[in-house]
Order: sequence, then C-alpha cells, then structure tokens
Amino acid sequence: MRKITVIGAGTMGRGIALVCAQAGFHVIVQDIHQESLQKCKQYIDRFLETGSIEYTANLEDAVGSADLVIEAILEVMDLKKEIFKKIDQIAPREAILATNTSTMSPTEIASVTSRPDKCIALHFFNPVHKMKLIEVICGLETSEETIESAFAFGEKIGKECVKINEFPGFATSRMNCLIGNEAMFMVMEGVGSVEDIDRAMKLGLNHPMGPLELADLVGLDSRLRNMEYLHKTLGEKFRPCPILQKYVSAGWTGKKSGRGFYQYDERGNKI
Repeated sequence: MRKITVIGAGTMGRGIALVCAQAGFHVIVQDIHQESLQKCKQYIDRFLETGSIEYTANLEDAVGSADLVIEAILEVMDLKKEIFKKIDQIAPREAILATNTSTMSPTEIASVTSRPDKCIALHFFNPVHKMKLIEVICGLETSEETIESAFAFGEKIGKECVKINEFPGFATSRMNCLIGNEAMFMVMEGVGSVEDIDRAMKLGLNHPMGPLELADLVGLDSRLRNMEYLHKTLGEKFRPCPILQKYVSAGWTGKKSGRGFYQYDERGNKI
C-alpha cells in the first residue's frame, strides 16, 4: 500500500491526509470545492515540511491509481453511497474503499459497490494528528484480508486499531453522543453553566475535554446528524436535545462558525 486518496478536504479529511503524508504515503486529497482544497493545503503546510501530497477536484485523477481510498464527507448516507458507487467504478479492482463514518453502516455503504469484501469503516478521531485510535468496523462481507490491511495501515501511520462489530454508533460514538446529549440537557435545564459542566467532567471523571467543548470541536451540525441517525436506528434515548437543534438552526455550529456552546475568535480560540 503506497497511494492513499482522501475524499473530502474538511476537518477530518485534512487530518487524515496529514498523518498519511507524514507516514510516507503518497497522498491525494479530492474535494469538489476549490476553497476547501486551498484551506486544506494551508492547514497541512503548517505541519508538513516534506511529503508527497496533491490536491484535485477531479475524482478520476484522485482515485485512478489508489491503493486505499478513504471517504471523509458529510455524515449523510445518500451522499456516502453516491460517492462509493462512483469510486467503485474508477478505483483499481484491488483498492480498498474505506469510510470515515462515525455512526453509519459500512454494510449499507458497501452495498452499492461491486467489491463489498474490500469495503470497511475506518473511524478516525479529531484532531487526527493527536488522537491515537482508529475504530475498524467491518461490514457483513468485509474480508479478513481487508481487515488485516486496515490494521497494518493503522500501525504504519502510528495509530492503534480496535475491531468493532457493526452496529449503529459503533462503540465510541454511541457513548460519546449520549454523554454530550445529556450535558446539553443539563445546560438547558439550568443544572450548571457550560463551563462548570465541562470542568466537572474533566476534573471529576478525568476526561481530557469537556463534552460541550468537544461537541463544538466536532461541529454541532455533525453532532446533530449523528444523533438523528442514532435516534432513528437505536431509539428514544438518542433523541437530540432541543438546544442542539436550536443552535444548529441559528447557524451556531461550534468552533468552525465562531459560536456554539462557547464563542471563538478568528483563530479558533475561546473568547
């Protein structure tokens, strides 16, 4: 495995591309938006002194010779299936197709391809260059060879992999979404301030980041999509907190918009 293509130049895509380039892979980042590609390049250039990395809006150029394609687009099932169907038609027959989804079924995503045995979910965590874990989630037809290749890839980029059986939300997202959603209810109910709830989780339960700060980092719109999917698939306990829906409706999507549960300056620092 030498050539890695990352589809999507957003927060997760750029982080995945960075760690792959740092590990010595030849990386191509593809996104339909030139502005996103430019921001991705600016971000990666801050960390990467040497490395082989390209940026393109052309999907055929991006995946035509890839050994591994990692999709990191919005958490919308129809979009993921659409891009996997296209990638399947272009990528080499031996290429592995991976989704970076944090909640959705790799089996369903793989169902639109002619290679479900070579499809898998690789769930990275934000910020990718700091977080050590990759959740490896296998679809119904994912082969052992594909799983072994995924673990070898994770080791090459300095990550630890855990194998999780497919179920909505996997392991980490299921727990994390519940914790974050409960914290939002606590804010809405006046149990404590945003700052104090986060501080209590960090100091009392040894979490490195409070659940509300983490939700801002992930993006409240992304968190809402995840909660809606989990609510649909796992039931009432995952119903999104009304304050999350209200903030997203107002355009308060967290750190990337400058406002969520906290306010941020242009550099992303809390105000």
